Amino acid sequence: MKKDIIKHIKPMRLKQLPTEMREALKEARLKRGWSQRELGRHLGLPQMHISGIESGRIVPRFDTLLDYIRTLDYDLLLIPRMLVPAVLALVREQKGSNKSGGEEEHLLYAVNEDESGMQESRSDET
Repeated sequence: MKKDIIKHIKPMRLKQLPTEMREALKEARLKRGWSQRELGRHLGLPQMHISGIESGRIVPRFDTLLDYIRTLDYDLLLIPRMLVPAVLALVREQKGSNKSGGEEEHLLYAVNEDESGMQESRSDET
């Protein structure tokens, strides 16, 4: 039985990270004002390795990619496909509000006045 299962599993290795992801990584690095060499120092990788990841010549291991992304103050998330458009819209909205207002923090949602009154009454009950 194990043999049958293995037969149907085909190992797949990416030839390179998706272009959109590589561009986002480079943009995040530049936003911090870091050179490839500086990012490499934070990750313990040579500048040539960072260049290879950004250009698509190198596909990093998962742990390296996760360190890379988190060093740039981002994260990887599993999002149900049906929610991807909503999440992308929130990200675009957040990016747009940061462009006009600098580094100011913005809420991604707002509470209606009716809802805030309901929350206050609930907190009084406890």
